Amino acid sequence: MTAAPVIVCLPIADRRTSFAFYRDGLGFEPVGEVADDGVPEPLQFALNDGVRLMLIPTGGFGWVTGGRDAVPQGSSECLLNLPAETDSAVDELVERALRAGAEIIAPSGRRPWGYVGTFADPDGHVWMVTSQSSLG
Repeated sequence: MTAAPVIVCLPIADRRTSFAFYRDGLGFEPVGEVADDGVPEPLQFALNDGVRLMLIPTGGFGWVTGGRDAVPQGSSECLLNLPAETDSAVDELVERALRAGAEIIAPSGRRPWGYVGTFADPDGHVWMVTSQSSLG
């Protein structure tokens, strides 16, 4: 079996908004050829050597999922987790996301399972940032 990256696909409302949020706001590295609208097609970001994030406009997402409805904005079907080296790095990434247009779901702070902060991207997808130093 070939070691290809795992690709997490999420539905989005607007390619440019999502591209700016993830590239400029979170600092994710885009992958692929730029289309006429100035955004790579398909819209993908390399999160690390083994994982990519693909953002698919809602209509196209329905084609892939056989017409199944995407979860309405404000609902969560999965939680995506980003690692951060330290507690202060969690704070910094959550603040960057907020400045880029995220909604803070739970402010950064100590929880029973570690130091975390949680935000939703412009399409309502929930991301949790977890400090690796607090995972013991």
